[in-house]
Amino acid sequence: MSRDPTPRADALPILTYHNIARAPRGIRRWRSLYVSPGAFARQLWLLRRFGYTGLSMAAAMPYLRGERSGRIAVITLDDGYADNLDHALPLLQQHGFSATCYVVSGSIGQYNQWDAERLGVRKPLMSVEQLRDWHRGGMEIGAHTRSHPRLTQCSDAQLRDEIHGSKATLEDHLGTPVTQFCYPYGDADDRVADMVRETGFAAATTTARGRASAGMDLWQLPRVQIARHHLLPQFAMRVMSGYEDRRA
Repeated sequence: MSRDPTPRADALPILTYHNIARAPRGIRRWRSLYVSPGAFARQLWLLRRFGYTGLSMAAAMPYLRGERSGRIAVITLDDGYADNLDHALPLLQQHGFSATCYVVSGSIGQYNQWDAERLGVRKPLMSVEQLRDWHRGGMEIGAHTRSHPRLTQCSDAQLRDEIHGSKATLEDHLGTPVTQFCYPYGDADDRVADMVRETGFAAATTTARGRASAGMDLWQLPRVQIARHHLLPQFAMRVMSGYEDRRA
């Protein structure tokens, strides 16, 4: 286990989720990617109980730039699963929170082609109309590339297509700017981050562990992963103190 060696008073957690659903009985790998709707509801309740406001990445930008201060937690969900709309959206709305869902634009309305074989399960992804429902519900859509590759292994041409292309496709579907990006697998280096910034994204998130604070590189922001095995006290500790464990 480890603890942030230099916690800051202005540090804020960017929470990472994937599926808001019960883990299928047959799945053996990465069950931690599932957080049940009941657990998610309790986590949102706890945030509100302790004075936190749950915000999307776009809504949190003034805090990340140091222009505002306050007790906020950023809520992000990776990949664009249909269960986010079914289970997460009503719970977020119930608490007056917003969140960002990072979408793989080449798999809209399909399934998790990048890891379905290893997982042994095809997880439905939101369709275009479901993405619009998410957005109309007060939530944000961010880009998660076209095909969920390891970006550092892409050529310059592939990199441009994955990053520029995902932004263009999502903006075409939604009719609104897409300003947030998330690196698949957290795989990024300076070349990749430069492309994301040059494409016009306001910020980008990684899988590096820790809380974000003003002054950090906005295109390589750390996050706090929330997993299936985290009980409410563990969730509270991760959000409020920056505590991380190695099992997530």
